[in-house]
Amino acid sequence: MDQQTLAVAFWFVLAAALVAVVLLVRQHRVVRELRSRCAAAEAGLQMRAEEENHLVATRLPALAEAVNHRPVEVPGPRHAELAETHARVLDLFTESVQDATARGVQAAKATVKSMMRTVQSLANEQQVTISSMQQRHDDPDVLADLMRIDHMNSQLGRRAQATAVLCGSWPGQQRSASALTDVVRGATSRIRDYLRVSVPAEVDVAVISRAVEPVVLAVAELLDNGARHSQPNTMVEVNFQQAHNGMVIMIDDAGVGMTVEELQRAERLLTGDGGSDINRLGDPPQIGFAVIGVLAKRYGFRVSVDTRSPYGGVRAVVFLPTELLTRVTKPQMPNVAVTPEAAPSVDTGETDRTPSGLPRRQRRERATGERSTPAPTTKAVQSNERTAKGLAAWQRGTRSGRDISPPVVEGNPQT
Repeated sequence: MDQQTLAVAFWFVLAAALVAVVLLVRQHRVVRELRSRCAAAEAGLQMRAEEENHLVATRLPALAEAVNHRPVEVPGPRHAELAETHARVLDLFTESVQDATARGVQAAKATVKSMMRTVQSLANEQQVTISSMQQRHDDPDVLADLMRIDHMNSQLGRRAQATAVLCGSWPGQQRSASALTDVVRGATSRIRDYLRVSVPAEVDVAVISRAVEPVVLAVAELLDNGARHSQPNTMVEVNFQQAHNGMVIMIDDAGVGMTVEELQRAERLLTGDGGSDINRLGDPPQIGFAVIGVLAKRYGFRVSVDTRSPYGGVRAVVFLPTELLTRVTKPQMPNVAVTPEAAPSVDTGETDRTPSGLPRRQRRERATGERSTPAPTTKAVQSNERTAKGLAAWQRGTRSGRDISPPVVEGNPQT
């Protein structure tokens, strides 16, 4: 083989080696890129799997709680680069939860409202029957029992009425304009510890007709709350105060007060924005502040419980704007001669009656302007029995009068 042939073979072999080297380098680079891509793909899949698990196990449950206005912080994504990927999922989930919650709340409200209407109807029928029995019987013991049943029936009606209002119903019958004192008395007659409520003196300021029943129901809830959270031997004191653009009803109790968390919850409910979901009112449900908030927002008055009472408990303040107020004329009392035997005392312990027949203890003022000491419960029971005996005597007298035939005078026949 000549030298020229050897040279050609050499260059051919060299070219082939160079091509092989290039191909090997290229293959190595491709393999490295493929390995890098596979590693990135595996990392991405693992990251997405972790993010999806975090989304399902943590973020979506927290979001469901937050959508229902519960104090839950919704955690963010573990990997910020995937935030946009799940944004649409979170939006769709939020809309679905809101729709499902709204449908559930509406269904629950409709069911409860229907049930409360039935209870209210039965309570009204019982009230008619009780009133009829009170007119027929003159035995003091029977009348005392009927008065207690009447009072319990009033409480039952109030609870049904409050629950129905919370579910979207109207408070009930529309009354004529009533003086503030009568409004407080009406509210007092609907609570269990009515004898512990100190009712203020008569004023010439009245609540307009459309707001009477809502204000009565709201004040009743506040009075009941104050009585239940204070000692049974203490009084719940009610006072009125004139404001430049309305009137204030102040309710002071000597209870244990409220914690910061309870005050925050009460403030939220009393604004009328926190009682829309009846499923979030506790077990058993605590509907008092929620009902007051609904009524206050609907009829235009305000209620707050963030002030401490002078007796260490809570002061509830009901502000009635001028738009809900009017004036009433006090009836003129006839002049009655006062004998020494009938001289007025500081606190006689006597009672008058509410429109539903319940005894009501009247607070008297001392001659020096100091308030009298709250009466013990035993004295209130005696007053209740005294009222029943007086009512029985009155009914026996009227019945006896109806049974006596009027005399006929000769020459002057009855016409």
